[in-house]
Amino acid sequence: MHFVNPIPFVSDIDRSKAFYRDVMGLKILSDFGSFVLFETGFAIHEGQALERTIWKAPTEASEPYGRRNVLLYFEDDDIDTAFERIAQHVALIHPIERQDWGQRVFRFYDPDNHAVEVGEPM
Repeated sequence: MHFVNPIPFVSDIDRSKAFYRDVMGLKILSDFGSFVLFETGFAIHEGQALERTIWKAPTEASEPYGRRNVLLYFEDDDIDTAFERIAQHVALIHPIERQDWGQRVFRFYDPDNHAVEVGEPM
């Protein structure tokens, strides 16, 4: 057995697909409507469709999907350019900072309030 990838639930697949494609710069490998797989292996799934698949009914709760309990991690070889491209389109958690382990990262929220980190490769 091996781990493949997390699949965050999103409330609006078109909005999230545009965000990860246009703002984050990810290339779409497969688009199945309610499920989108990017070339990096990252994927998103429209929440209510996935809830119907797994639990046979959508969740009645109105809580947002992103709840500050998971961090989606990406790397970019040019973190400064990535920050300039992304920062204007998101609610920043913080700008580029050097972490205790030496890596430079910035963090923000995606359209569903999932916490996202972009770091330079170590």
